[in-house]
Amino acid sequence: MNHIIDIIRHNPGDDSTVGILFADGDFQCYSLEDEHRDVKVSGETRIPAGEYNLKLRTANSGMNLRYKAKFGNFHQGMLWLQDVPGFEWIYIHIGNTDDHTAGCILVGYDTVTDDHHGGGSIQRSAKAYKKLYEKVYQWLDAGDKVTVVIREGL
Repeated sequence: MNHIIDIIRHNPGDDSTVGILFADGDFQCYSLEDEHRDVKVSGETRIPAGEYNLKLRTANSGMNLRYKAKFGNFHQGMLWLQDVPGFEWIYIHIGNTDDHTAGCILVGYDTVTDDHHGGGSIQRSAKAYKKLYEKVYQWLDAGDKVTVVIREGL
């Protein structure tokens, strides 16, 4: 079976981009990414819109070890987007502002919009992540394919 995580970017700003995240058509949470740049700046640029396969990264290093320490046996690997042009190690993870992402996708239940510069921040990230992670992990553990589709605007 193929499952779709659909992210619709709807509020691009000077420092960040807020989006809406659906899983198999159901609203899950909001997303936050870095801002768009025509020329990539490492750690400060969102990934290109497109379709990406999602897998678990289970290496015993970096973020995976930190998440294992934070979440214990609940965490079985990082939600990892595959084959992103010009980027490596793009994950869906916890965070609240563009300072917490280096091209990755953050998730949260609430958004705070920056009315002057666009974009904004998200809140209640750990709670949103755990709910999304549980769903996605069940799909991957069952051997299902998970595709992340990132779209620009509504």
